[in-house]
Amino acid sequence: MTTHPRTHPEHVHQHDHDGHGHHGHHDHGSGLLARLRHALTPHSHDHGEAIRTAEESSAIGLRAARVSLAGMGATALLQIVIVALSGSVALLADTLHNLGHLATTIPLIIAFRLGRRSPTRRFTHGFRRAEDLVGLLIGAVIALSAALIVWESVRALTEARDLSHLGWVLVAALVGAAGNELVARYRIRAGRRIGSAALIAEGQHARTDAMTSLAVVVGVIGAWAGLPWIDPLIGLLIAAMVVLVLISSMRTVVRRLMDGVEPETVQRLRIAAEGPGVLGVHEVRARWIGHRMHAELTIDVDPALTVEEAEPLTAAVRGRLHEAVPHLERALVQLEPAAPR
Repeated sequence: MTTHPRTHPEHVHQHDHDGHGHHGHHDHGSGLLARLRHALTPHSHDHGEAIRTAEESSAIGLRAARVSLAGMGATALLQIVIVALSGSVALLADTLHNLGHLATTIPLIIAFRLGRRSPTRRFTHGFRRAEDLVGLLIGAVIALSAALIVWESVRALTEARDLSHLGWVLVAALVGAAGNELVARYRIRAGRRIGSAALIAEGQHARTDAMTSLAVVVGVIGAWAGLPWIDPLIGLLIAAMVVLVLISSMRTVVRRLMDGVEPETVQRLRIAAEGPGVLGVHEVRARWIGHRMHAELTIDVDPALTVEEAEPLTAAVRGRLHEAVPHLERALVQLEPAAPR
């Protein structure tokens, strides 16, 4: 009679390739308020459009950064000329945002490139965390632009300025609003597909610019109506809006740097791990490394389970985990014998 080796309580199966399967969907609520919150809140994942391979997700992130860099550069160049001619503070605020994008998109491109490098003895998890560090840089630039807007707006309120070329200012504002919104949608959609908090933050920054450009339109109308104080007032309102977006975006970036994940993600992993042969699930952990997620958990199994029987069981658990969380790259499943009842 042949005996089979039993699984040790600390027996571990590790999975380090991407999963495949169907995509789930989030229910973000209904109604206008829910849609606005969905548009303005930096989501960390979007299961309906998730990209599952690390190489493909990095390529999408790089392409999004490069395309938006060109778009923001063209918009900023146009607005610099108009600001010099008109002296509009609100348009200056919009231009500063675009220049900020140029300053932060380049490091984001570098971070995506770094993330594609293989792990080393020093950086055993690779270099994808650079992506979140760039997210902090993006936040700093957004904060600086808000401070400059406040400074210029206060100066405009205390010093008389003659606004000119209002027609050109209006045209530049409308073009800026359309261009920034297109860039914002492209960045946010790409960021959600690959799970990149930094790219989503850049998209939120662009969306703020789009709203800023629309605010410039209000300033121009005010100037035509003989109310020049509306222009710097709009600048102050823009600064307040930028700060709100900054807080929302940085909350996600900082949480990831602290290895935090959404509670619903942990619950999704726990539920997905349950199935035939799994008597219990506990010690579920997950964290983002750049735009890819790593998870580990412990499952209770029959103490009589053999090594040969354990392998297909853990493979099935890993498959369900990848089904539930498309951005999941690695899943470490530890088996423990269930306590006798």
